[in-house]
Amino acid sequence: MPLPISVAIIARNEEENLRRLLPNITGFAEEIILVHNDCTDDTVRIAKDYGARCFDEIWHGYKEQKNLAIQKCTKEWILCMDADEVLSDKLKQSITSFLSNNASNHYNGASFNRCSFFMGKWIRHGDWYPDKKNRLLRSSKGLWEGGEVHEHLAIEGEVCHLTGDLLHYSYDSILEFPQKMSVYAKQFARQRMKNEEKVSNLQILVRPVWRFFRAYFFRLGFLDGLPGLIIASSSSYECMLKYVYHRELVVSKHD
Repeated sequence: MPLPISVAIIARNEEENLRRLLPNITGFAEEIILVHNDCTDDTVRIAKDYGARCFDEIWHGYKEQKNLAIQKCTKEWILCMDADEVLSDKLKQSITSFLSNNASNHYNGASFNRCSFFMGKWIRHGDWYPDKKNRLLRSSKGLWEGGEVHEHLAIEGEVCHLTGDLLHYSYDSILEFPQKMSVYAKQFARQRMKNEEKVSNLQILVRPVWRFFRAYFFRLGFLDGLPGLIIASSSSYECMLKYVYHRELVVSKHD
């Protein structure tokens, strides 16, 4: 029997990812909520074919869009998922056990690790794993918070950590790396400018080096082989790009 939970998803032109996600959660959850915007592909049709309740909304940003999806859910428990994720069998078992016994009475939410697929393998080390996420919450006990970069689900009260991985199909191609880096760098820099934070030459020099050593050596990214090296190098470059772009905004503001 499906669990008494709502799955909350946001999407824009996600037909390929939804073809993987929706069969994974259909029959597992009683309700699927999809908040979509500006779709020009078959996202909405595919979602409706799997019984999802679909809502067309203008784009408000990741945080607010995800909160809209939560607000449209009708079940006691809500599972927040991205379109490029699926639940592992172990995580399904953990969620089922959590909601089926009295343990859930003591908690308002649950977290679990996210494992990303990159260059043909699951990444188990470095900065990408374990990527702990709050994703399961009791209705009215949490909201998405944060700035433009890296929004997070804040849950009131106690949160239980469940075993099993949320499987994340992060990049279809290595060419997506520079595109997303540029977007994240701009969001990061604009948020820091909004908060009136400062940037120094030392940050630009030291932080990227630290990011590489942390990911590749201290967090054992080298055990993931070539993908681990690429991830650590890309994280270092993205870090440098963020602070350099922040510096560029500061300089242009005072010109």
